[in-house]
Amino acid sequence: MDLAASISDAELEVMRLLWRAGEPVPFSSIRKELSETIGWEKSTIATLLRRLQDKGAVVAREDGIRYYSPCISKDEYARAEEQSVIDKLYGGNAKNLVAALCSRGKLSEADIDDLKAYFQMGGGER
Repeated sequence: MDLAASISDAELEVMRLLWRAGEPVPFSSIRKELSETIGWEKSTIATLLRRLQDKGAVVAREDGIRYYSPCISKDEYARAEEQSVIDKLYGGNAKNLVAALCSRGKLSEADIDDLKAYFQMGGGER
């Protein structure tokens, strides 16, 4: 299962909170922030956290209270999402994505120059 593709937009809000924290977060803090910023009820937040646990995206630890931590980094999630978009829309060919961005005017001349310089300096090597 592609974990990144299976994370809903609502679940992604929870993940963003956990990534920003950079340490295990107690449920009470998650509830407080998401209630204030998004208006979610306690039951909604608990459901989202349970779904994320079931998917293996989040782990819970008991230490008098329940703490939550992400099992996937923001960077890992972004890479998986990027690959998913490239696979779905461009047949797995990243060059087709860049060509589409250029032809649709989404990349300025300065952006294109920056990319050329990036690749000339060896930035595209793995």
